[in-house]
Amino acid sequence: MQPAFVLVHSPLVGPSTWSLVADTLERKGFETLVPTLGSVNPALPYWKQHATEVAEALKSISRDVPLILVGHSGAGSLLPAIQQLAKCDVAAYIFVDAGIPLNGRSQLELMTLESPEFAGQFREALESGERFPTWSAEDLQDIIPDETFRNRIVSELQPRSMDYFNELIPVFEGWPDAPCAYIQFTSTYEVFAERARTEGWPFQRIDAGHFHMLVDSEVVTTALLYVVRSMQNR
Repeated sequence: MQPAFVLVHSPLVGPSTWSLVADTLERKGFETLVPTLGSVNPALPYWKQHATEVAEALKSISRDVPLILVGHSGAGSLLPAIQQLAKCDVAAYIFVDAGIPLNGRSQLELMTLESPEFAGQFREALESGERFPTWSAEDLQDIIPDETFRNRIVSELQPRSMDYFNELIPVFEGWPDAPCAYIQFTSTYEVFAERARTEGWPFQRIDAGHFHMLVDSEVVTTALLYVVRSMQNR
């Protein structure tokens, strides 16, 4: 049975991140879902809220359809939690310019693995009360040239404070329970790209901006399908 793609956006932005790739996959005949992460319930951890939102969205897909969970950026850390909460049949996990989860590590700790110096400065900013991200359309002009999509991404920004970045995110014992692959856009995620290569995961490098899905959806879709075929062939 052909798997369905579940494209999970970072909790710091919105579903428009994946909109063009979703359209491209659907034109190629793949069932595709882009859940929206956005609720804020102070009684629940952020990771649990976001995994619950994906689990609810997955009810629209037949239970017998295997899923390919794709996480961009900060969504990478959520993929194991999504599988556990939704108790879904995951055929593969794909990380797209994303952190690879480590059990009990926070987003800030993963960021420290990428760049200790930047993470230290980022922590200081959060401790002073700043929130992230607060990009303007002008800030994103170089990496999202299309004005319509650039403005849409800015309108969907979900700035978070220290409690979000310091939250510990669980990874269940035995993960990964399905094949994994990695697609890298930027040098920011080199630590995780290297881990993927060391583990022997199917890997694609596209030298591009962090939101390349909104610049060339065909190239990103081709990379997704390539790593899926590579995992299936193994």
